[in-house]
Amino acid sequence: MSPDLAGVVRDEPGEVADQIGAMGRRAFPLQMDVTHLDQIFRAVDATAAHFGKVDILVNNAGLAPENLAENVREDDFDLTLAVNLKGTFFASQAVGRLMIRQKSGRIINLSSQAGFAALPTESVYCMTKAAIAHLTKCLAVEWGKYNITVNAVAPTFIHTPGTDGALANPEFRSDVIERIAALHRIGEPMEVAGAIVFLASSAASLITGETILIDGGWTAR
Repeated sequence: MSPDLAGVVRDEPGEVADQIGAMGRRAFPLQMDVTHLDQIFRAVDATAAHFGKVDILVNNAGLAPENLAENVREDDFDLTLAVNLKGTFFASQAVGRLMIRQKSGRIINLSSQAGFAALPTESVYCMTKAAIAHLTKCLAVEWGKYNITVNAVAPTFIHTPGTDGALANPEFRSDVIERIAALHRIGEPMEVAGAIVFLASSAASLITGETILIDGGWTAR
């Protein structure tokens, strides 16, 4: 049976719902800005009312304003923490309360290789993604007794609209490929999605508190 999906995006959710529908799955489109807690809780309540329960949460919201550490602006610092860390925590809290009552659930957070390796001009982003990996452990320990698993994936550079601009620079792209030490190529979205699907499945029922690096060997060097 195909799963039902709540497609939650910051802006117009219709396009995401159409893409999910094209894959033969039923979609419940929702608009939510994770920097606004009222929107988080409203979206979670609407999803639970629509489907009757929430089995899986994937925390995928994130951004990364670039700047040298000595030049980081307070507004960029605050926004990065609000989206990457605060948003992840409170989305997990809102869904976690439902899962506690259900006595089951899967939460998968998006960390990054940047939480395990220092990236120049990305100090604040790196900090938040390292925090996500540790938050994952904390929630896993607290909520394991409710049959809730909490894990994370930590991708390297992936071909997405968000990385297209940076990877269009031949020098930058060449450096990234060189640093992906084992496989020497940019990742594809499905290579991250596959790990998320695994962690959401019964095959990963004894895995919790873990962060899976999907970095092509970047951090192995």
